[in-house]
Amino acid sequence: MAEQPTAPDTAGVIAPPPVIAAVALALALMLDMVWPSTVLPAIGFFLRQILAAPLIAAAVALALSGERGFKAAGTTPLPWRPSTALVTTGLYGRVRNPMYVGLILLLVGLALALASDWLIVMAVPAALVLHYGVVLREERYLEAKFGDDYRRYKAEVPRYGWPPIKG
Repeated sequence: MAEQPTAPDTAGVIAPPPVIAAVALALALMLDMVWPSTVLPAIGFFLRQILAAPLIAAAVALALSGERGFKAAGTTPLPWRPSTALVTTGLYGRVRNPMYVGLILLLVGLALALASDWLIVMAVPAALVLHYGVVLREERYLEAKFGDDYRRYKAEVPRYGWPPIKG
């Protein structure tokens, strides 16, 4: 009797998250060349840099802290590789997806720094692709792999750091 094929031990994300952000950046820069921005360039250079710096710094801090959490748990932060541990402490005790929040903050910070209205626009589809093509797939994978432990974690820690709206 033939063995049943097993599902791969990965989340099956649509693309690596940094690639999603890089595509958004590349598309925005191309659009900037074809249809130059007018809103952000009207804001003074120094004011834009002052606004961009904390966003970029927060993005880097979230990424580094998130990666440290994975390393401390002995698992990979790469969503296209198998997860060997559920990371729920440190930063992950407050937000389930800090590195993805950081990626969007990075895009918005770069948009300000580069005066790219298009990058602000492209951050929206990038966030949607991250949500539907990465985060939701990861959640299904982690729930199947870690079961009740992940379901409890999901119930206690907000996906993007802000509490869900209760209605």
